Amino acid sequence: MSDLDETERADPRFRDLEMRSPAELLATLLEGQARANLAVETALPSIEAAAIAVTGRIAASPQSRLVYAGAGTSGRLAMLDGVELGPTFGWPTERTEFLLAGGTASLSRAREGAEDDRTAAVTTVREAGIGRCDVVIALAASGRTPFTCEIAAASRAAGALVITLANNPDTPLLRAGDHAILLRTGSEVLAGSTRMAAGTAQKIALNLLSTAVMVGLGKVFRGRMIDMHPTNRKLRRRAARMIADVTGCGEGDAIAAMEVCEGDIRAAMLRIESGG
Repeated sequence: MSDLDETERADPRFRDLEMRSPAELLATLLEGQARANLAVETALPSIEAAAIAVTGRIAASPQSRLVYAGAGTSGRLAMLDGVELGPTFGWPTERTEFLLAGGTASLSRAREGAEDDRTAAVTTVREAGIGRCDVVIALAASGRTPFTCEIAAASRAAGALVITLANNPDTPLLRAGDHAILLRTGSEVLAGSTRMAAGTAQKIALNLLSTAVMVGLGKVFRGRMIDMHPTNRKLRRRAARMIADVTGCGEGDAIAAMEVCEGDIRAAMLRIESGG
């Protein structure tokens, strides 16, 4: 058997990939993406345990931060999840940190060599002041990325709750976490291209984990995002419908209450229900 990790092995079924018609190629790529959903479904018990632990850690301290760590595609997916928490759930931006190999410059321009820098990882954890109140979510498809593994180890040593996600079993990153989530997607249709099934599985798992945490923190009411920030026309209309649906008032009254409450959906609901 090859000593390569599962995500790096070439599947002989796809040796003729570039020879297939566009329709066949797309169908094959979609089939590969389907593995992502199955991998996440298998990992649901681990995701549940992690969500419960993260919710408990954050609820215990108003200083707790959600810290996302990764390199390359995994780092970009991590940051994508984190930046959405503010507009979606009203999560404070000052309580979100991103520890990315190569810094934020790596988001728009690949800096692949940065993922091997363990020293930079230790420095990054120290400069970010990671501590016992914090939750660190570290992900790497291989489960071996030196920068990410060192972030996880240093954060755990500092007392943070560490959640790790990887797509290969029995890897250093999974061993470094308080809660490890294995997303076993196997070989990629395009050999080694872990932005495909591995990346899709990571994105799904992050969606589930962070949403479950926000629900656990009380940021959802009757299936609605009541702490959402209505910062544009579309979101203001969504907020008005949400207030009207929950309270039974007309959309005009919902808009008026939201204006009085300066866009605070939760406060607007309470104002209407109290007859204010």
